[in-house]
Amino acid sequence: MGFVDLFCAASMPVLKVLIITALGSFLALDSINILGESTRKQVNELVFFVFNPALVGSNLANTITYESLISLWFMPVNILLTFIIGSVLGWVLMIITKPPQHLKGLVLGTCSAGNLGNMLLIIVPAVCKEKGTPFGSSDVCSEYGMAYASLSMAIGAVFLWSYVYNLVRVFSQDSGNNQIETAQEVLTVPLLPSSESSIDDSKMKVMLSSMKQHFKNLSSRINLQAVFAPSTTGAIVGFVIGTIAPIRRLLIGTTAPLRVLQDSASLVGDAAVPVVTLIVGGNLLRGLKGSGISIPLVLGITAVRYIFLPLFGILIVKGALYFGLVHADPLYLFVLLLQFALPPAMNIGTITQLFGAGENDCSVIMLWTYALASISLTLWSTYFMWLVA
Repeated sequence: MGFVDLFCAASMPVLKVLIITALGSFLALDSINILGESTRKQVNELVFFVFNPALVGSNLANTITYESLISLWFMPVNILLTFIIGSVLGWVLMIITKPPQHLKGLVLGTCSAGNLGNMLLIIVPAVCKEKGTPFGSSDVCSEYGMAYASLSMAIGAVFLWSYVYNLVRVFSQDSGNNQIETAQEVLTVPLLPSSESSIDDSKMKVMLSSMKQHFKNLSSRINLQAVFAPSTTGAIVGFVIGTIAPIRRLLIGTTAPLRVLQDSASLVGDAAVPVVTLIVGGNLLRGLKGSGISIPLVLGITAVRYIFLPLFGILIVKGALYFGLVHADPLYLFVLLLQFALPPAMNIGTITQLFGAGENDCSVIMLWTYALASISLTLWSTYFMWLVA
């Protein structure tokens, strides 16, 4: 299998993404205004609440069984490692570039969270359709590739909305508020209590107030509604249908009595990939307006995502294969490697909007990282296919 064949097989999916993304940017122009800001917001909600859950749930239900789920146990570990290593590299980048306080959460978020859902849902099936890949039959490759991509999307959504969401939130908030509240609690204690019992009562009040405040802070930082996003809920439904045999027989297969439900979910889910790619193109248009973010910071984030993370990914996946932690399935290994080489998650922009921290800067970062992804993903995909062949 020659380098040219692998390069062509890797470049075609990326080119498809670029063409649809460019169309989305064109439709979002002020002179066209078919995919304007208000339209993108409404369509994005449709994707978030309907298309993505249907896509994830239907693909997992169709391809995941209890046995296959056990064999894929390393994927959540692999995704967690991408977040942890990305966070460490982002922290090193902050030490070097010294960004403003309001951008620290954005830097850590873009370095740690990759686009583990939509990009894989586009790239993996497209790669399977190309000739010259090491993944065997196109139909079998597409079926299992969608399962791997859907599982990646579900796990990535959980880590994004639990880990990265709170990471950005912590760095976006003013840490001085808690100190002020604590100081006010201390000042409520009488300086000269009249008796020993009043001392104990005062201490008890302070302790209870402190515990109440800590519990309030903890509960406010854990956004369970965000963790159990619709895509995650769709994944849970897909796992239940796929792994519980009686339910699976009712819904999955050409002879299943309720197969129309699965077919309907698949039909709705098929709209997710093209619509999401159009929205990505429309959102990237904001990055052309620019911001005050420094060029070294953008280059540093790009280097973390497209140089250092993929190198760590090769070491981790090859090590896991050497120690027998993963099975030698070329497509599965390719997806694990690709998880380390993806551009930042688009939902980082949504998170920065929630906290009003670096929204315009996020658009610039997304613009350049996704523009350079056309080169990076092609080269890394070519090398990864050669590596697993």
